[in-house]
Amino acid sequence: MGRVRGEAGRVSRRGLLGGGVAVAGVAGAFVTGRATADEAPPAGGASASRAPSYDFRGVRQAGIVTPAQDRLHFAALDVVTDSREELMTLLRAWTVAAERMTTGLPAGEIGPVEGSLDLPPDDTGEAIGLAASGLTITFGFGPSLFRDAEGRDRFGLADRQPEALRDLPHFPADLLDPARSGGDLCIQACADDPQVAVHAVRNLVRIGFGTTSVRWSQLGFGRTSSTSVTQDTPRNLFGFKDGTANVRAEEAVALEENVWVGSSDDASAAWLVGGSYLVARRINMTIEVWDRQPLGDQEAFVGRTKGSGAPLSGGEELSTPDFAMPGRGGPIIAADAHVRIVHPDQHGGARMLRRGYNFVDGTDALGGLDAGLFFVAYVRDPRTGFTPVQNAMAKHDALMEYLKTTGSALFAVPPGIGPDEFVGQALFD
Repeated sequence: MGRVRGEAGRVSRRGLLGGGVAVAGVAGAFVTGRATADEAPPAGGASASRAPSYDFRGVRQAGIVTPAQDRLHFAALDVVTDSREELMTLLRAWTVAAERMTTGLPAGEIGPVEGSLDLPPDDTGEAIGLAASGLTITFGFGPSLFRDAEGRDRFGLADRQPEALRDLPHFPADLLDPARSGGDLCIQACADDPQVAVHAVRNLVRIGFGTTSVRWSQLGFGRTSSTSVTQDTPRNLFGFKDGTANVRAEEAVALEENVWVGSSDDASAAWLVGGSYLVARRINMTIEVWDRQPLGDQEAFVGRTKGSGAPLSGGEELSTPDFAMPGRGGPIIAADAHVRIVHPDQHGGARMLRRGYNFVDGTDALGGLDAGLFFVAYVRDPRTGFTPVQNAMAKHDALMEYLKTTGSALFAVPPGIGPDEFVGQALFD
């Protein structure tokens, strides 16, 4: 996890401009609800534990166990060159730019307004005046980076592809759009200011022009999971608390067991030890149909109360569900209730570290909301930590009547970046 910078390490884009140095930014996908790190965070809310900025370098990549920020810009990219050297050059450039932006600096050394009038600036400028806002940038490598759709080893990496890094299965009820799935590389930018997150991805995409192209991207708001015990459990667009059983940053043993790749996991993937696997799923919710269901049915489908988030068997949000407690005509937590289907007890204790976000992408052709959950989870091995849970959910979960997965991807996320290293360097050594 990236080390947290204190007040002495805060870098404000406004301060930089005042000193005659320019800074970075991206224009307005989200223009409301912005809060920079210079503003007081809401007590007990999403930013209650937020630091002004996080180190990009460290033992782990930031943006995994980092307390989940409020906004997301996620992008999957295809590499459009067959040159190994060009790919490594890009990763070096991304490392430099990401380290700068996570401290509140411009993406490039010159900045958005200080360069020649005859040349494009090396930063796009829409974050001028904005602080770092807890920005984290996390990179991952997809299966197709190692072998493309035709099986070609474009970069001499095939013998280093982890066994677990294969395209996710097509699960029952998946309605996947190929244009929203897969990718050679991914960038996850999280921040408490939406413009800061979008700015980060925009500038990395700009730097990659000619080497990469964007395959798909997703904006997210309102985190749907907590990654620290200092954070309250948030709500998804169905109005229910989400991610109650999430692995938290403070659970060192659970992280080792469920999130971080171990040294004995895969002999061909020594470069990934200490890293993780990122599962991304774009899950549309049939909001209008859900909103017409009685409250009692909604709670029965989920297996929790809508208000407190307590299991229907009683207690409080964090109380252990009693799946044997009888109710009318069967257990009080139904056999197809979401909380029962996905509970770790049903899957050998397997848990995930989730970092999902809500999304609303306008309306569909029928006038309904194109909205739902952009599910992001980090697991030690997707074959045991994700696939069995998703299979069970797809086949038996009552919530599936109101869900439609339209995008899917899997990425290997390397461990942290040391001094004088670039992201993923061990893969190429």
